[in-house]
Amino acid sequence: MTEAFVKSHIDQGIATIEFFHPDQNSLPGHILAQLAETIIQVGQLNEVKVIILKSGGDRTFCAGASFKELININDAETGRVFFSGFANVINAMRKCPKFIIGRIQGKTVGGGVGLAASTDYCMATKFASVKLSELNVGIGPFVVSPAIERKMGVSAMSQIAIDANTFYDAHWAMQKGLYAQVFESIEEMDEAVMNFAKHLCTYNPEAMLEMKRVFWRGTDDWDQLLAERAAISGRLVLSDFTKETLKKFKTPA
Repeated sequence: MTEAFVKSHIDQGIATIEFFHPDQNSLPGHILAQLAETIIQVGQLNEVKVIILKSGGDRTFCAGASFKELININDAETGRVFFSGFANVINAMRKCPKFIIGRIQGKTVGGGVGLAASTDYCMATKFASVKLSELNVGIGPFVVSPAIERKMGVSAMSQIAIDANTFYDAHWAMQKGLYAQVFESIEEMDEAVMNFAKHLCTYNPEAMLEMKRVFWRGTDDWDQLLAERAAISGRLVLSDFTKETLKKFKTPA
């Protein structure tokens, strides 16, 4: 696979939404937009009972924001729009009327941790360590932190946000509530994910919808909250500190 994509597939009530980017499944603006729109569209289909969210490849689940796009942000509005992409995906997952199962095959960083935290039930392999690296580049996990805090608590979220150099292993993430189960291999995880999705398809859709509303109680202000957080990140990405740090990641012409 060499071209980035977002695609969906529906089989017997189970919708699988997959995203991919050749740069460790990092997320540029157009992929974020496609992902949010796909979640919204698939979630409205009556034939869909449950959604599986996954990424392509066997290694990294998601490397977070696209550094190539971050480097090229030169004004606050462009920055706000870019980080709003993550806000839009999280809000699409929050508002989706179907349960979303996360399938996390490997390391996940920054915005990827936010995606995992925004699923309703998340399974991972033992290779799915997590890191919030944003402070390393002079910004912070402002947009994704509400989702991570909701799932893992303020203590765990602040720990990985401050300790921005460290990957925390999958079992730590499970202990803190991000993952429901951790498996030895991708094959074991995929079997469990599919069996779980099939079982959810036997539940009453109305009951699952009402439960989802209960789970996300208290997040009605997230449209505004995440937009405000996106503006903060959009401003900080223009700071001298961040600009100098991002230069280290710039690929020579």
